[in-house]
Amino acid sequence: MRVLRIQHERGAQFARISSASSAQLELLSAAPWLGGQATGQTLPLADAQLLAPVTPSKVVCVGRNYAAHAAELGNAVPAEPLLFLKPPSALLATGAAIVLPAQSERVEHEAEIGVVIGEQIRNADAQAAARAIFGITCINDVTARDLQRKEVQFTRAKGFDTFCPVGPWIETEFALDQLTVTGRVNGSVRQHAPATAMVTGIAALVAFISQVMTLEPGDLIATGTPEGVGPLVAGDSVEVEVSGVGTLRNSVVSAGR
Repeated sequence: MRVLRIQHERGAQFARISSASSAQLELLSAAPWLGGQATGQTLPLADAQLLAPVTPSKVVCVGRNYAAHAAELGNAVPAEPLLFLKPPSALLATGAAIVLPAQSERVEHEAEIGVVIGEQIRNADAQAAARAIFGITCINDVTARDLQRKEVQFTRAKGFDTFCPVGPWIETEFALDQLTVTGRVNGSVRQHAPATAMVTGIAALVAFISQVMTLEPGDLIATGTPEGVGPLVAGDSVEVEVSGVGTLRNSVVSAGR
């Protein structure tokens, strides 16, 4: 099943597609992880304006979780997962534009596998963490690399509005060890790696995070990016594809456009 969030005539609303081949949306009364049920209303997928498919209380990100990416930036792989947060105000829907801020001279893409939490968990082990995953989505952890390099904390470099594209939807049928992530700019592949190349696997990551902070239904986790990150400039088209999920697509514009 695929879960989406759309702009409807009555405002933002969650919806679902029962199969990848379906062209029809079933509208939901609320987010499914909050007990939302089918309303009986349908809408053609082609007529829907897609929004970011989650409204999380927090976006938890993991740095340097692929050894080759850590190496390409001249960093060591951390002994434990390196956590940081993006504000929910950074969320961006598929099809919308990433805005290059005036404060940065080098903004880069980071293609990532996104995890959506389906139930509240705290101090979970890996098995409980895996059960708490509602679904998988695509994330672009857009980063002002020059700001990241000059500051100890990642907040400003990672937190600009539009710096967390996510979508196009959430896929609820998945096998964690079979996922792959691919990043493209203007159709050319820049990043590609299987989830099995992660330093810390997805279930173990979710468990580790839950031992730091309570994870709430709908929370979003960005699991790290593989090697191949690179600059974005105005006019670019950037894609993040997660196998079995779909492709997140965004254009790039300069501030003020």
